[in-house]
Amino acid sequence: MFTVLECVVIQHDHTIVLLAALICLFGMLAFFHLLLRAEESPAGRKHYWVFVAAFVGGLSVWATHFVAMLAYKGSVPIGFDLNFTSLSAVVAIAGFWLALSALPMARYGTLLAASAITVSVAVMHFVGMAGMDVAATVSYRWDEIAGGLVVAWLCFALSLHFFGRFSAWKRVATAAGLAIVAICALHFTAMSATVLSPDPSVPGPESDDLARMLLITAIVGVTLLVLSATAAAALVDRYLVDLKGLVNASLDGLAVVQNGRIVELNPRFADLLACEEATLIGANPDELLEVIDGLPAHVSRQTPVEATRLVDGKTRVFELAVRTIEYRGRPSEVLAIRDLTENREAQREIEYLARHDVLTGLANRTMFQQQLQLQIQQCADGQGFALLTLDLDRFKAVNDLFGHAEGDRILKTVAGIFKECAGPGDLVVRLGGDEFVILTTRNTKAEQAQALAETILTTFGERMNTAGDPAAVGVSIGIAIFPKDGHDLEGLMHAADLALYRAKLGGRGILAFYDPVMDKEARERRQLETDLRLAISRNELILNYQPILSVECGEVVGYEALVRWHHPVHGVIAPDKFIPIAEETGIIIPLGEWVLREACTHAAHWPSHLKVAVNVSPLQFSMANLGQMVCLILAQTGLPPKRLEIEVTEAALLKDRNVTLAILRQLKTLGIGVVMDDFGTGYSSLSNLQSFPFDKIKIDRSFIAAMGEDESARAIVRAVIGLGRSLDLPVTAEGIETDAQYRMVVDEGCAQAQGYLFGKPGGAPAGVVNAATLNRYSV
Repeated sequence: MFTVLECVVIQHDHTIVLLAALICLFGMLAFFHLLLRAEESPAGRKHYWVFVAAFVGGLSVWATHFVAMLAYKGSVPIGFDLNFTSLSAVVAIAGFWLALSALPMARYGTLLAASAITVSVAVMHFVGMAGMDVAATVSYRWDEIAGGLVVAWLCFALSLHFFGRFSAWKRVATAAGLAIVAICALHFTAMSATVLSPDPSVPGPESDDLARMLLITAIVGVTLLVLSATAAAALVDRYLVDLKGLVNASLDGLAVVQNGRIVELNPRFADLLACEEATLIGANPDELLEVIDGLPAHVSRQTPVEATRLVDGKTRVFELAVRTIEYRGRPSEVLAIRDLTENREAQREIEYLARHDVLTGLANRTMFQQQLQLQIQQCADGQGFALLTLDLDRFKAVNDLFGHAEGDRILKTVAGIFKECAGPGDLVVRLGGDEFVILTTRNTKAEQAQALAETILTTFGERMNTAGDPAAVGVSIGIAIFPKDGHDLEGLMHAADLALYRAKLGGRGILAFYDPVMDKEARERRQLETDLRLAISRNELILNYQPILSVECGEVVGYEALVRWHHPVHGVIAPDKFIPIAEETGIIIPLGEWVLREACTHAAHWPSHLKVAVNVSPLQFSMANLGQMVCLILAQTGLPPKRLEIEVTEAALLKDRNVTLAILRQLKTLGIGVVMDDFGTGYSSLSNLQSFPFDKIKIDRSFIAAMGEDESARAIVRAVIGLGRSLDLPVTAEGIETDAQYRMVVDEGCAQAQGYLFGKPGGAPAGVVNAATLNRYSV
């Protein structure tokens, strides 16, 4: 170690050694930077950068060695042979190339590459030493050289190892530092182990310091020039490759245009135009794209324009922008295109969905309001038009019974009927649910609107057989005429809605024109609704009771509770007038609770053999606590559960069937009787009887009223009674008003009877009916 230090300090020119060190430093930094560039390059260009890195690495080591050799100040002058000097440079470059290109892929590639570099540097050194022209005999101390080789190999191995492991600037700096240590250790160890023995018999060079300095300057200059140029090339290449990669990654197509011809483009540009890149070079962009505003594509402009092109048989829309730049030293235009086809289609789809109903394809509420407002503004000089509001009858029940998929199918069918019946220019609209509107064209008269409505009703009658098809629906139509029935959007819609409401009240499946009287009726109905909300707290409601007679013994076995409303202004209001209002507004919930509590309170004071029947609305079954409420009322009033009968219609089983059946089972478990009211008027009577064990069946009064004249009605009554007998269910016939009706139900085997014949609904009963009545109707 001291011999090496003595060689460096005493036997070398320090300035030239420093110059050699700088060459080594810059050379190794450039070498590992080029390795990094080779690593980042695609496979097709990687071998090129590996060769450049080997060239720079080998040349740097050779230049370091040669300059350091020239820095040596021995006892005799030293010259160098050109052939051996050149050969040493080739050896160094070849050794680095072998280490970088072949050996890294092998097992223990790092160690083998370090060995190849170490050997090539050593061979380069001794080939260069062999080319020395010196008047002396050269000998070596090989043990010192071997030590230097080991140190150099270890440093080269660590250099390659850390280059592969570290990241960022550390991998280049660390690797370059270790490589410099390896080069210096090998060179100066070998120099210190070299022994020059002067020999007068050996001719030597003449000492020429000027020539020596010129040689050093030339070597350093050329080496630094090569290193700088190579490093600059790597940086420029990386910049250009990154820039091209960035351009190629763009979603926009880019092309450079000079003199109206394309000279450069990215792959995206060719993809958008469905052409090969080679065919677009030299093409005129005006012939490729048809600019919508008619301006030449190569004219610079500040705002983008739209262009079209036929691609694969489909017209595609592009956004086109042109900017002026300098390219290759000449003014050029950059043509940027972006495919807007999908965006335009999506925009059209969004606009369509914003103005149309998704399910039926009809216009929606937004489009309807816009068109109606526009048509009102455009109508002048007595011009008018009609507005038809249409609502489907029985749709809710059908939708609940058969499911939403069937409901959607019905809505599509209905929409098709409306479009088929509407005239040219009429706007058919789905407002939502089963609500539709038809806005007719201007100059539509009331007679024409009526004809359109009748056409719709006729078509429904032909295609929707509500009598034979359980999934069929009907339609009710309300008609308002502009400007007679309304001067603005709100007024006209209000008039049409009132006309529709009148059509529904009139029996459904009909048409009705708006009448100013309807406004008065609507106001009265709203007032009635307000009064009904206060009727309970004002004690305006009372219960009447209608007796239920046992056909077998002729005795009253119970009473049905019927609510009546004594209005302070209108007097007694019939249930068929205020009960629908209560169900539509939700008032039926507190009203039903009041009726149940009052009936149980009264029945608790009756003779113990009498039962009380209370009707429960389908809406009440939406209450999750209905069962608990009934139990609480029975506990508070003291009425035994077996004396209470709950009457439900089949409508209660149409919505949330499972929930309703669960509540009914809960009530039946308590001992409360459950009666199916108005049997035969629903849509799934038999399946309902199968789903739940009812305690009694009540035949709807419509069948009893028709028994005398309609044999079919009597057959239905006979069938229901037979069904009840088979299921061990007593059957009650309600609505009996004549002796003939009573005798017929007795003949058919009905268990119980109810109707005006046995007593009209009255106040709280004393517990029995008139004795003459009992004897008269006893069996």
